[in-house]
Amino acid sequence: MFSLLRENIRIALDSIRGQLLRTILTVVIIGIGIWALVGILSLVAALENTISKNFASMGSNTFNIQRYDFNVQRNGGEREKVNPIISFQNIREFVDAYKYPLTQTSVSFRGTGLAEVKYESEKTDPEVQVYGVNEYYLDNTGTNIERGRNFNVFDTQNNNKVCLLGSDFEKGIFKGDDPINKTISIRGIKFKVIGVLESKGSTFGNNQDLKVLIPIQVARGIYTQPNINYTISIMVGDKDMLDTAQDEAIITFRNIRKLNPIEENNFGMERSDDLINRITSITGYLEKAAWIMSIITILGSSIALMNIMLVSVTERTREIGVRKALGAKNKTVATQFFIETIVIGQFGSILGIILGVLTGLILATAFDFVFTIPWTAMIAATIITFLVAVVAGSYPASKAAKLDPIESLRYE
Repeated sequence: MFSLLRENIRIALDSIRGQLLRTILTVVIIGIGIWALVGILSLVAALENTISKNFASMGSNTFNIQRYDFNVQRNGGEREKVNPIISFQNIREFVDAYKYPLTQTSVSFRGTGLAEVKYESEKTDPEVQVYGVNEYYLDNTGTNIERGRNFNVFDTQNNNKVCLLGSDFEKGIFKGDDPINKTISIRGIKFKVIGVLESKGSTFGNNQDLKVLIPIQVARGIYTQPNINYTISIMVGDKDMLDTAQDEAIITFRNIRKLNPIEENNFGMERSDDLINRITSITGYLEKAAWIMSIITILGSSIALMNIMLVSVTERTREIGVRKALGAKNKTVATQFFIETIVIGQFGSILGIILGVLTGLILATAFDFVFTIPWTAMIAATIITFLVAVVAGSYPASKAAKLDPIESLRYE
């Protein structure tokens, strides 16, 4: 049985070499469909991995109070409703008033994204992000310390001039030296480095490893621009209490904003798992589009594949007659053409998978996405091309098997 299969595959390869141009065109058409499927699904998976990694770092038991909801409605390019900023007075009142059990509240703001950091004679480009945070910021945002320590309550309450650095500084201005206990300066103010953060990479071109965290009160003394907007992040120790903790936070902040019962919230409330679900729903549409595009292309390739096999049957009518005259059964002849169709289909599948993976890898690298090998898409592509080959090869194989050997030998 295996020797007969091997012989059919050899004959199929010989036939493919004999009609190379038509075969290449068919393989390319199949490959384009698989390329669209694997490439888009690879990119979508990389996008999901990157966004999930960044938002999931907040923790599934964490929620934020911020100025706007994630899905701010727009009308003609303008916000329908302009919420007031979350001021320092708001966060002070919230921290004092919100006493829900098993929770810890982080407050933070971004002072600038264009800071220049100096260490001895070295300095960075003016592109460093500086955040003012309290001692709970790292826990609530899922940020880990690689070396050194986190801020403590004494650092934030006593306005200590200490800081935490992103991992890029070590290979930047410190030239590979350990930054711990070294002194840097920002706007002429000196800070002692007490910790280095684990690398987080970049998200949509935003480098997460080129930032400095300083105590929030110290940051307020440096960055005094009006209308600074703060973010409040609450982590709940018991996930089962998350909903009630969030409801309590909404009530507390509504009281701080002095909203009456019939007024809508003039602030946003977001949970990390809500963001992930929204992103997943968006990428789901992209996946459906990829399947529709690839199926349309693959349908065209199946017609092309059937056509090339019908032409092959016509051109090899005499060969079929000789084989039948020598004792080949109908099943044997049909199997030969069936295998030939499957071989061509798998060549197209391999081409499409290689192009799709390379496309996904190149685009993921260009946009700083977290790329993973799209095994599901690759397996689906292989199965799809096999089914396409089965469907496209059935009629030509059946037609070849039914040829009359005497009439076939007379064919010119």
